[in-house]
Amino acid sequence: MVYPFSAVVGMDDMRLALLLNAVSPAVGGVLVRGEKGTAKSTAVRALAAVLPAVDVVPGCRFGCDPAAPDPACPDGPHPADGPAAQRPARLVELPVGASEDRLVGSLDIERALTEGVKSFEPGLLAAAHRGVLYVDEVNLLHDHLVDLLLDAAALGRAYVEREGVSVQHAARFLLVGTMNPEEGELRPQLLDRFGLTVEVAAPRDAALRAEVVRRRFAADADPAGFGARWADEERELADRIAAARALLPGVVLGDAALAQVTAVCAAFGVDGLRADIVTARAAIAHAAWSGRAEVTEDDVRVAARLALPHRRRRNPFDAPGLDEETLEQALDDARPDPEDDPTPPEGGSRGPADDGGADDGAPDGPPRDGAGSPPPGSGPPSGGGDPRPPSDEADGGEPTGAAPERAAVAPDPAFRARRLEVPGIGAGVAGRRSKARSERGRVVGSRRPEGTVTRLHLVDTVVAAAPHQRGRGRTGPGLRLERDDLRQAELEGREGNLVLFVLDASGSMGSRSRVAAVKGAVLSLLTDAYQRRDKVGLVTFRGAGAEVALPPTWSVEAAAARLTDLPTGGRSPVAAGLLRAHEVLRVERVRDPRRRPLLVVVTDGRATGERGTDHLGQAHRAAALLQAAGTASVVVDCETGFVKLGLAQVLGAHLGGQVLRMEDLGALVQDVKAAA
Repeated sequence: MVYPFSAVVGMDDMRLALLLNAVSPAVGGVLVRGEKGTAKSTAVRALAAVLPAVDVVPGCRFGCDPAAPDPACPDGPHPADGPAAQRPARLVELPVGASEDRLVGSLDIERALTEGVKSFEPGLLAAAHRGVLYVDEVNLLHDHLVDLLLDAAALGRAYVEREGVSVQHAARFLLVGTMNPEEGELRPQLLDRFGLTVEVAAPRDAALRAEVVRRRFAADADPAGFGARWADEERELADRIAAARALLPGVVLGDAALAQVTAVCAAFGVDGLRADIVTARAAIAHAAWSGRAEVTEDDVRVAARLALPHRRRRNPFDAPGLDEETLEQALDDARPDPEDDPTPPEGGSRGPADDGGADDGAPDGPPRDGAGSPPPGSGPPSGGGDPRPPSDEADGGEPTGAAPERAAVAPDPAFRARRLEVPGIGAGVAGRRSKARSERGRVVGSRRPEGTVTRLHLVDTVVAAAPHQRGRGRTGPGLRLERDDLRQAELEGREGNLVLFVLDASGSMGSRSRVAAVKGAVLSLLTDAYQRRDKVGLVTFRGAGAEVALPPTWSVEAAAARLTDLPTGGRSPVAAGLLRAHEVLRVERVRDPRRRPLLVVVTDGRATGERGTDHLGQAHRAAALLQAAGTASVVVDCETGFVKLGLAQVLGAHLGGQVLRMEDLGALVQDVKAAA
């Protein structure tokens, strides 16, 4: 049984955003962000059940409308006055591990080249046409798949091209993505492509929570009876969606309402004009949903609350949100004064019909490389730090007793860090850090295909086939190909890695200003990991041992929060930190064997603890253990002062990794500025 949409308790913003997209898919879909167990998936599946049924051409795998069949349909052409069949609107779910061929469809290159037959197997975009495409955990989906998905949603068409053979078909659907922010964020460029976004959380009111449990138990105990109890509300909801769709093309967006839309978008400093277009479309859809023929200020207010939170300018680690005072002030400033012009404006814009979400010329947003630019006024950290030794280390060495714990120090502003890479060629999931064999990238060679040919290396295929043409009876122009001639192209792209930070939080790291600089450097590396789609983890050591401050996760926001609140002080158990990192990486190799790790150790290299123990020797043996496991590493040397011991350099040698000073992390920015 599908849980009734009308029976969902609370979650008003989520339900409204879904309904507005059901009325007008041109709004561009909805992204639902929230903690686990908040009925995100339940609401999406329930919505599909109340959508009106659709008429389709019998036997068409692409769901063509018999009243207006797609002229480019691979199963066509279909006669305009042909027979029709009716089916419910589909809910198609895209799994996180889906391949590109599963999403857009697969073209049999082998048959196309050897037999001249264009054989196309539709993907999930074709199945979702005129229905709902649901992507759970969309933030964990590969970036290039999200790009393809959002392009299809915006254009209303899907394209498949392989070595000069292309297929296209209509793909208009209601796009819904759900995600748990704790598992990582979407890139801002992709976030902007979702029409609306809502934040959901479990209700804190005990009575509401009790009602949720009560209804869930009732649905589990008697699914048919529970569904029958809500059948009338479901029919009313379906009728209201159909009525709003019929009213939508006639809704007028007057000049006054349009002025409020643009004033609100300008007030929040959004980039580009996509926000204005989406807000206007959402306001028109809300007016139709409310049964009004003209957009009002209330429609604009509701649309702005749903369309702008994820588009306002913010730093990568800032949570999305909308300031209500700014919204009301912008609406008030754009409100026409009836004393100035009592005559209502003529004209106005009519609401668009369901055009599949085309952007009408809206700009494509920032570049897709995700690198961004350094925040204004920021730069690389100061390389010198505080030349004076810290107060608890008057002689420049480690105190004889344990240094007192210090309160957390806020990090310095982040800067644009240089890219750190894992050496060699990997085969991990797509990302932007280290070189890897992948499905996307530049061609570096070819091999005999082990299965279906997905990327043909044309030149090597021709070279392999050429010597056999006479034996195959080919004497004239042209080429006769066989299965053994085909060559699969090998591509080299970039992969995402597991970046595990091991941070020295002991008293030897120096003064408060130095600790702030170190935290700023790590925050910069975290920002870089966010942009390169890495998994991150954080191990800290101080005092008597080490702890995993953050287990490996997609959420760099959580890592940044732990870093900001991290206290410092105490001795420097370097060996304990490295051994804890070794254990974390051992477990992660079992969980995610394809993802190569990069260990980033941020320390001055001093190892201290109880008297009578060779702490430096222990640290070096722990480092050698990581090197023996093949762990790529980078040591960020934080040593300051007039007398430098070079202990971080020695630690880096035992790790077999690269050693960088703090100021080297921002050298790339300095080089770019010098070149400019």
